[in-house]
Amino acid sequence: MSWIAPTLLACVITGVLVAAWARRAERSRMARTAEERVDARARGSHEARLQHPHIDLTRCMGCGLCVEACPEDGVLDVLHGQARVVHGARCVGHGRCAEVCPVDAIAVALGDVSERTDLPALEDDFEAIGTPGLFLAGEVTGFALVRTAIAQGTAVAREVARRRAGEPARSEADALDLVVVGCGPAGIACSLAAHEADLAFEVIDQDRFGGTVAHYPRQKLVMTQPVELPVHGKLERTTYTKEELIELWRDVAERHHLPLTEGERLTGISRDLDGALRVHTTGGERRAWNVCLALGRRGTPRKLGAPGEDACKVTYELLDARAYAGQSVLVVGGGDSAIEAALGLGLQPGTRVTLSYRKPAFFRLKARNEAGIRDAIAGGAIDVRFESSVARIEEDTVTLETPGGAAELPNDHVFVFAGGIPPFELLEECGVSFDPSLRRPVELPGERGSGLAPALGWALALCLGVLAWTLLHSGYYDAPAHARGDIDAHAWLRPARGVGLGAGIAAVSAVVLNLSYLLRRARNGPLRFGSLRAWMTAHVATGISAFLMATVHGGFVVRDTAGGHAILAMGVLVTTGAIGRYLYAFVPRAANGRELHLEEVQARLAGLDGEWEADHPEFRAHARDEVARLVAEGHWSRSLWRRIGAAMGAERRLRGVLAVLREKGAREGVPAARVADVLALARRAHRVSLAAARFEDLRGMLAGWRYLHRWVALLFVLLLVVHIAAALRYANLGGLP
Repeated sequence: MSWIAPTLLACVITGVLVAAWARRAERSRMARTAEERVDARARGSHEARLQHPHIDLTRCMGCGLCVEACPEDGVLDVLHGQARVVHGARCVGHGRCAEVCPVDAIAVALGDVSERTDLPALEDDFEAIGTPGLFLAGEVTGFALVRTAIAQGTAVAREVARRRAGEPARSEADALDLVVVGCGPAGIACSLAAHEADLAFEVIDQDRFGGTVAHYPRQKLVMTQPVELPVHGKLERTTYTKEELIELWRDVAERHHLPLTEGERLTGISRDLDGALRVHTTGGERRAWNVCLALGRRGTPRKLGAPGEDACKVTYELLDARAYAGQSVLVVGGGDSAIEAALGLGLQPGTRVTLSYRKPAFFRLKARNEAGIRDAIAGGAIDVRFESSVARIEEDTVTLETPGGAAELPNDHVFVFAGGIPPFELLEECGVSFDPSLRRPVELPGERGSGLAPALGWALALCLGVLAWTLLHSGYYDAPAHARGDIDAHAWLRPARGVGLGAGIAAVSAVVLNLSYLLRRARNGPLRFGSLRAWMTAHVATGISAFLMATVHGGFVVRDTAGGHAILAMGVLVTTGAIGRYLYAFVPRAANGRELHLEEVQARLAGLDGEWEADHPEFRAHARDEVARLVAEGHWSRSLWRRIGAAMGAERRLRGVLAVLREKGAREGVPAARVADVLALARRAHRVSLAAARFEDLRGMLAGWRYLHRWVALLFVLLLVVHIAAALRYANLGGLP
């Protein structure tokens, strides 16, 4: 047996080394996430354009499922053991993060839209405030997702049908029930729902079938997410190419004979004396009691105002990049549409692509576009001219104004992606208000606690029931195990009979249900029904229930058997689960609170440029650099010994930095009050960064609960199998009378 000790020691050392390596890797990843958050704040991509995930840190347990589920890279990441928003501007409201969160810690909510004048004021049913019967749906409401547009269009038609059902019968010759303006996702869904409800309706569209989707580049993938189209049913896939999606919509429209009129542009809406709405178009008029404006927000393309822009070679959309192979093209713009067009053109053989952008750097790009343009620039596929503008467009050339002077480039085609002028003026004339004061205030989800009250309530009730049962039969359960055979109740309280056996079967059933949560949580698992939140609640409830039933099954005696060891393992599982769900959850929240405070201090330092205008630039830059070094030292270091050393010398280092800043401020003539402000910020940054580092170290120590929970769970399952197999074998051999 001499080999056992060195083998165990080798295993322990290996485990420690693996844990240390994993911890270093985790700290490196978190440092990158923290830096990315700072960079996002500097670039303005930390704030959502419209929707963003709101994370309840009282519930988040850092499982990372939301990060994996988000189809937009870089929106979320895990910091200090909890999910955090990094690039909020990249969120477009898919909502997958909220769907997969097992503890209901994420809700996709609106950002701060209190001052925005580009969003219509709508009731909850999408009716324009102040204009009864006029509804909006789809992109015009500010929500760009196909799934959202379909849901809104469907909701509008069903609301019209609900109102129509409570009114007296009317003749279609008098007025239509509904006119749908626009044939994009929202308009198609609205018209199909109107057809399903047997409404008298008509659809008009000024452009091509498919709305905004029809203007996407050839073969562009469109994400629909799980969505149900009225009449047609649930879409079979979650992604379609542009052509596939439009073909599907057109097929459904033709199959159900939707009354569609194309080539008519909306010019206005007025109201008749009887309350009906009169829809004015370039092709005539329609009277309807309700109108759904399912318009896009593209409007009229924004012009550059450069000489030669009216040339035939200037276009404002790219449908098929292959048609421009081997040519010299200029793409104007720096948004996702411009980047996608430039990347598509850059893939064509022989195409020479130049991208002109008026700003010094890209910002608020989707992660894949940002990575793609970076690689294309590095590989020479695209020539990017920052801080440039188009000065003149000629037949074979284009002239750019750059910081270095005018640059003339050979050119065959110009693609302008400078945005569009939305049809807000027309909408206001139709009765749609964009006054922010009319919109309902946005209420952000508040902290709601752990969310396990139902599970704990069930567990408490079961505990009280078990306690009552124990007190009722205390004469049996208080007796020593070897003396229970002489008690009459032993015949039906023993583990192999009656209540004891029933409790054992109930415990095993609860274990099976408990482990089913893992199948539901797996991305491609076989169980798809029910929400993860409900499964998580059941996971907690069945875990505690299984432990209580197992103790009743064993008669509250832990024997030196596989079954006894299984009960002990279940006790460890319940304990580690409680640690992970309650005690451990507090520490990451505290660490992230300090991190938020630190970000506020850093933002305050960055804001000095605006407050001090052009005064003392060298002192401001030096102060930012010194504070950054002060924060970084020991905060995200992968080495524990370096962090310990930094903590021990923290005060000395702080005093040194403050002394240097005082001296430099005095030497450069910085007012004493401003120097004092900088010193106060440095102290706060230093104090908060140290607190965040200490909480992170504590979190790292407690993080082992997950691994213990998982490995003990595996051990428990093995012991349970052995226990059941032994019990069945004992019964088959006649051991059970």
